[in-house]
Order: sequence, then C-alpha cells, then structure tokens
Amino acid sequence: MVLALVPVFIFGAVTTLFVAIFGSKSRESSMESRIQDFRTRVVHLEEDEVDLDLPFLDRVLRPSLESVAHAFSSILPASMLADIQIQLQKAGSPMKLNSYVIFWAVSFFSLTGVAGMMFVALPANLLIHKLLFVLVFAILGFMFPRLWLKGKVGARQKLVIRALPDAMDLITTCVEAGLGLDAALARVAEKSEGPLATEISRMLRDSAMGKLRRDAMQELADRLSVEELTSFINSIIQAEQLGVGIATVLRVQSDQMRTRRRQRAERSAHEAPIKMLFPLVLFIFPAFLGVILGPAAIRIAQSLAQT
Repeated sequence: MVLALVPVFIFGAVTTLFVAIFGSKSRESSMESRIQDFRTRVVHLEEDEVDLDLPFLDRVLRPSLESVAHAFSSILPASMLADIQIQLQKAGSPMKLNSYVIFWAVSFFSLTGVAGMMFVALPANLLIHKLLFVLVFAILGFMFPRLWLKGKVGARQKLVIRALPDAMDLITTCVEAGLGLDAALARVAEKSEGPLATEISRMLRDSAMGKLRRDAMQELADRLSVEELTSFINSIIQAEQLGVGIATVLRVQSDQMRTRRRQRAERSAHEAPIKMLFPLVLFIFPAFLGVILGPAAIRIAQSLAQT
C-alpha cells in the first residue's frame, strides 16, 4: 500500500514544483507588467498635468529656443564651445551655455537683419557702401557677445584683485592667531563679500565633500584666473608638500600682494595724464577755442562787413 502511494507522492511533488516555478514567474511577470503600466501611466499623467500647469513660455518658447541652441551648438566647433564654457565659468556663470548660444544667435541675426533692411532701403547706386554696412553690422553682431563676456570676466577679476590683499591680511592674521588654513578661509568667506568670498565658499564645500584641498584650490585658481591668486595657491600647495610653515608663506604672500597693489596704483596714476589727453583734445579744447575766439571772430566779421 505504501509502495503504491510513492508514485503519487512523486508526481504530486514534481507537479507542485513545476507549478511553483513557472506559476511564480508568470505571476511576477504579470505583476511587473502591471507595475510598469502603472508607473508609465502615472508618469504620463504627471507630465501632462505639469505641462498644463506650466506657462506658455516654459511649455513652448523655452523648448523651441533650446532646440535652436542645440542646432547652433552642433554647427560651432567643440573647441569654441569649450572655450565659451570656460569663459562663462570665469565670469561667474551669468548664464548657461545654451542661453549664451541663443544670445549669440539673436545678436548676430538681429543686427544682420537690420543691416539687410538698410541694404534694401538705401539707393542702388551705393552698392559698395551697403555691402560695407552689412559686413560691419554682421561682424558687430558676431563679436558683441564675446566682447560682453570678456568684459564680465575682466570686471569680476578686477573685483577679486581689489579684495585679495585685504583677504590675505585676514588669512595671515587668523593663521598666526592659531586657526587652521580652512578655518581662516572660512572666516574670510564669512566676513567679506564679492566673487572672491563666493569662490572660497565653493572651494570649502568641495573640500568638505571629499575632494582634496589642493585639487579644490587649483580649481579655484582656474575659475578665477587671477595671477596673484594663482601664485598664492601654488605657494600654499608647495608649502604643504615640502612641510614649510603656512604662516611664513602667508606673511610673504601678503607683503607681495600689498606691494603689487601699490605698484598698480602708481601705474594708474602715471597713466592718468595720457588717458586724459584724448578727451581734452577732442572735447574740452574745441570748447575753449570756441569760447575764446568766438567773440573775436564775430568782431572781425562785423568790421569786415562795415568796410
């Protein structure tokens, strides 16, 4: 009797195992398909709701402008785009790369369009003048965004150069008082304002997130591209590698920066008379001549008229 039940038990065990394996797979596949459908449906519904809630600018104009930016980015060389990205980073990231490409395209085509309208409006006998007019406006539209970005970079670097000697004095004082370099930099970022304080705060955040301090400081130097700051960072890195005291290095760097600030002030004072010469010759001297010689010219004209 027991031997007769053994095949039944074996068949039941094999059947149960078969059903368990393939039945579970079918249930998991059906369940996964249902979950995937639910996720897709939820995502689509959320995207539709977000698209309906967004304004017309974000739903239509911004994607259109982004597509135009991608089209122009594909035309421009990769080296030029990389250089623009570096310049935007040095300028403090006033806009993204796609926004700058859109600004570049709008500037170029708007000025070229104005030149084209003037080309059509001017008489036909001035063909050379019209072509020169279109060429000048096209070059201006192409160069204006680059000049604007270069001006932003220069203005930011001037702010950093102006704030750097005082920041160095504060860092030196804090280190000589017993604080570490990171704490001294944090104190400078806390007590000062401007792009230098912002970039120091960013460097400290990168260092706190696990990046090596020398790498974070080197990235700081690359973002600002100021000669004095680069020299200071290189000196700090070399002092850490050679085991030299940081306070001594900071004192030397602080003295050098104060000397450079005095030299820049003296150079600006020597350049002031030369810079004043052009407005004097072009605007002030003609006015003086008009005021001084005007009455004499009127009297000479009246005397000649009477004779």
